[in-house]
Amino acid sequence: MVYYRVQLERADGPRAYLAGRGLGVLVQREWPWRIGYAPPGWNPLTRHLRASGFTAKELVDAGLAIRTRDDPDRLIDMFRDRIMFPVRDPAGHAVAFLGRSSPGTRDDVPKYINSPQTPIYNKGRLLFGVAEQQDRLSARWTPVLVEGPADVLAVWLSYSWSGRVGAVALAPCGTTLTDTQATVLRQLPGATQGLIAAFDADPAGHAALDRAWQLLRHPRPLGPLLAADFSVGADPADLLCRPNGKAQLRAALRRQAQPMLDRVVDHRLARLVERHPRLLENIDGRCAAVRLLVPLLLEAASPDEAIRVARRIVAQTGAGVDTVAIAALAHLEQVIHHLRPDTSGQPGTA
Repeated sequence: MVYYRVQLERADGPRAYLAGRGLGVLVQREWPWRIGYAPPGWNPLTRHLRASGFTAKELVDAGLAIRTRDDPDRLIDMFRDRIMFPVRDPAGHAVAFLGRSSPGTRDDVPKYINSPQTPIYNKGRLLFGVAEQQDRLSARWTPVLVEGPADVLAVWLSYSWSGRVGAVALAPCGTTLTDTQATVLRQLPGATQGLIAAFDADPAGHAALDRAWQLLRHPRPLGPLLAADFSVGADPADLLCRPNGKAQLRAALRRQAQPMLDRVVDHRLARLVERHPRLLENIDGRCAAVRLLVPLLLEAASPDEAIRVARRIVAQTGAGVDTVAIAALAHLEQVIHHLRPDTSGQPGTA
């Protein structure tokens, strides 16, 4: 990590990029994030570490270097020309990296690459930002699930550490949210105040939110499950660099957050309409949409939430209240039928 940090001090382009994204303070301030930079070239880090006594096997096993296909004895760096975010375990030890492509990189280059699985790193078990924000987590700040490290840092910079309750962002490490990560989120002290998902307002962000809902809702945490409200093309990192961006981001996370299940209803209907653009133009299509949406009523945490979601389905589809009620009862009968044990063929049954 020291190597990457020194390289950032010499890299004008990445430093300017971070400053332009509102993250310039993290270039000057080393702790707690220690952002760095992997320079271009095939193997500058490998040469540096080999000169320090590390073996080829150690570098490959650590996920810092890879063997070339044509010459397995030749190593190249895993990360080249990338802004580097260290991933730490809960004890604070750096166990992996997330590398973001530098500004001006070709469009066909992946925006992020991540360290591979190693003996000390399981990407499905860790959340980026936990070790660096123990003070805020212990103070029961509300957890916010975001997509990547820049979003974590945007939320971190939007709240000053003044002892007041705020929001603390965490992100999966280059994977979709896993069961283990969802369990970590539910067990955070601040989860009793609620959990907020803050994803991009695009199809990938919608899919991420829908997955988060399925993993976080059961067992249901004590606090509400909410979704931040972003316009299309905006996310926490984008808001940070706008005029008055920190205040806008805080508002999106708290005052403008909506129940997560409401957003799941909206996303499911939007996908239906995208596949069938004229779906809601006639009664048959509206009834079909209702039948596909009413199973979400059974995912509500309370009767009041189920009623709210039913009203949302009515408003979004244009169907009548009776149509939604009939479809809900029919779906409930199907669920009960599948849960009822099959007694056919047993003695005493007619």
